Amino acid sequence: MPIDREKATLALDGPVNRVRLVSPARAKALEKLGIRTLRELLTHFPRSYVDLSSVETCASARIGETCTVRGTVHEIKLKKPRYNLKLVEIAVTDGTGILVVTAFRQPWLMDQIKAGDAVAVAGKVIFDYGYKRMTNPFIEVIGEGEGITGAVVPVHPATEKLSAAWVRRIVANGLEEAEGAFDPLPLGLRLRYRLMSRAAALRAIHFPQSMAEVAEARRRLVYEEVLYLELFLMQEGAERSRDAHPTAHTVDGPCVAAFAAQLPFALTGEQERARDEILEGMAAPSAMNHMLLGDVGTGKTVVAGFALAAAADTGGQAMLLAPTEVLARQHAEGLGGLLAQAGVTCALLTGSTPVAERASITERFAAGDVDVLIGTHALLSDDVAPARLTLAVIDEQQRFGVDQRTRLLAKGEAPDALYLTATPIPRTLALALYGNLTLSYIKHRPHDAVSRTTRVLRREQAGEAFDAASAALSRGEQVYVVCPLVGKGAEERDEKAAGKQSDADAAGEEYHPAVAIEDADDFDDDVTAATREAEMLQRNTFPDYVVELLHGGMGTEAKREVMERFRAGEVQVLVATTVIEVGVDVPNATVMIVEDADRFGLAQLHQLRGRVGRGTKAAEVYLLSASTREESLARLAAMETTDDGFELAAFDLSLRREGDILGNRQHGASGLKLVNIMRDGAVIEAAHADAAALLDVDPDLEEPDHRAMAREVRLAFAGEAVGG
Repeated sequence: MPIDREKATLALDGPVNRVRLVSPARAKALEKLGIRTLRELLTHFPRSYVDLSSVETCASARIGETCTVRGTVHEIKLKKPRYNLKLVEIAVTDGTGILVVTAFRQPWLMDQIKAGDAVAVAGKVIFDYGYKRMTNPFIEVIGEGEGITGAVVPVHPATEKLSAAWVRRIVANGLEEAEGAFDPLPLGLRLRYRLMSRAAALRAIHFPQSMAEVAEARRRLVYEEVLYLELFLMQEGAERSRDAHPTAHTVDGPCVAAFAAQLPFALTGEQERARDEILEGMAAPSAMNHMLLGDVGTGKTVVAGFALAAAADTGGQAMLLAPTEVLARQHAEGLGGLLAQAGVTCALLTGSTPVAERASITERFAAGDVDVLIGTHALLSDDVAPARLTLAVIDEQQRFGVDQRTRLLAKGEAPDALYLTATPIPRTLALALYGNLTLSYIKHRPHDAVSRTTRVLRREQAGEAFDAASAALSRGEQVYVVCPLVGKGAEERDEKAAGKQSDADAAGEEYHPAVAIEDADDFDDDVTAATREAEMLQRNTFPDYVVELLHGGMGTEAKREVMERFRAGEVQVLVATTVIEVGVDVPNATVMIVEDADRFGLAQLHQLRGRVGRGTKAAEVYLLSASTREESLARLAAMETTDDGFELAAFDLSLRREGDILGNRQHGASGLKLVNIMRDGAVIEAAHADAAALLDVDPDLEEPDHRAMAREVRLAFAGEAVGG
């Protein structure tokens, strides 16, 4: 009987209970794995594979190596070494010896395995208590007359109610249901990269004959995943200017020239390249969506100043949104001052702006008498209505939710958008996160000749750090002392550093290898500990200098006053929790001491140390750790070996499990099940270029060869939206 290709294609989005062997009970178990449709079943990829082509015996299995052993269960026991810990111990024999298998927190194995069963176990062999052992290995019960077919056995994620073996059987039946489904990838792309068909790739990744076949299947499926994501992001980005009239900015006008002339320094080569890329995007007759990525202290704000000046030259207006009042004021004083000298009218609007002054500013802005309005979330208010907004600049954009960014852009007709971030995101990750944006990078600080050293010290070596701080103070320099949030454990802190936010406003936020430092002092004991630290330092360590405290529990005005006194040099030592404002520039601060640094993520540590070494004076960072864990110390050691945020971000990514890289809340993350940012860089670059080329000739993917692909994109990201 001929295959009904259309029926097979439509079946992909039908309920999984139509698949043979999926009973109501198994359907419930599959739902716990996030599987409700046939498509979700077929993209429930194996988490690992067991290569049975070279099986060892109990005697020949080498200690320290990973292998597969086949034998018979001699004995199985349930043990409870602690009140909250259960483990199953299985003795496997094969005539050459005994292998002891320990399975932690898997008591259900007692119901699935019994003495006399033939099994295959695969894992790393260790030697302990007189026996060769495996801990939490893959365990496969070989049924009577069943055997294990093929040299490679897939290990699918399973549940207590549904074993890996059962998942494997159900997936096999699912592949039969989908047999003959259309391949949505255009033939030209498949031929260009010599990719398997999707049907062949799905069968090979679930039931491979060799690991080489797994690699080929994965290559096809990874490319498809990324291509669909890039198409989705680019179409979303284009949607912002659909049926609108974007502004083609004048980028060589008098304000731009005057701004360049006012700068007290020459731009670096990287800054010039970023400026030119931004101005080129603004000059185009389409809405610019551009991100400027620069490590801390690389001068992104100055580069953004050229864009603001170009908006004024064009007769348009610009808004610069900053995450904190301190940072907004700094921009108004520094950047705003340079712009004013170049003939650009600027104003500052924050939550603390007096009512009468606010009314005057909004009135002038609505009349077109203010060229650039700098401010905080106050800019998002309905009463802030520009006459002609042609450029929106969002500083530290990761600190704003999708809705907030969208609200700012909605104040104009398809204004150009420029996003600034101090987060050092490697290019391949940036393409996966921001496929709808063009990107510019500034990787080196203007004062690279100024050294900034980082040292990891054990708690008992803390005296060295405070001696260095005293020496800096005696030279007239200033010091930060950072205390961790003592109410949070290291694991929670690393999760926070990975951008795993829980508040509703961050629902569309993205993962960053380095995140902004947050005003997150949620625990009274954090403030108490920091207060005691400040008092102790004032009394015992720095009695001749002014020590003050900054924490998230303080009001906005109180925090601003403390930071202003520190910037003015009236305070020499600032003790803070993690609320040191991102971007605040105090060039005279040259030493930072981070207490209990092992409790911070690498991301936060890198952001924190960006507060020193911002001027022409050498800087020192001391990371104090009471931890004896090898992993923690190895993590911190990376801070000593590189001051390059992009290198550190790559290292940070290499420490993460594949599924953690984009984060569960990242838009489109549900569609990326196989992509590894570190390993698949070339595929990501190719898919990004191919998506751009496809949309260039067929923006709505309406051509016959593209319709199936357009449907896949809609299904993959149904109900999702991205902003900026």
